[in-house]
Amino acid sequence: MKSDFRARNHPAYWAFLAHRVSGVLLSLFLPLHFWALGRALQGEAGLDAFLRWSEQPLVKFAETVLVLLLAAHLTGGLRLLALEFLAWRDWQKGLLAAAAGLTLVAGLLFLLNV
Repeated sequence: MKSDFRARNHPAYWAFLAHRVSGVLLSLFLPLHFWALGRALQGEAGLDAFLRWSEQPLVKFAETVLVLLLAAHLTGGLRLLALEFLAWRDWQKGLLAAAAGLTLVAGLLFLLNV
């Protein structure tokens, strides 16, 4: 049992978990994204109403979370590609930190430009 705890407290486990959770949450967002795009097909008035609704602070916060999820999934995927195609080295632990850092930077840059 103690070995299970150590395995789940490893940085690679947390990177795996972040990649999977971000992927699941992004897949749940996808139907909402298609619905929003469908509003544009209903005409200018429907799209304008949706765009006015999207100016709410809670929606802006959700957009920031979405960007964080996208960045986490992207950097996690790049880390997995590095694991697949590069020989395993100790420096790859640094990839975990770099992925987390890039995720936060992307979210903060988006938040500052909103």
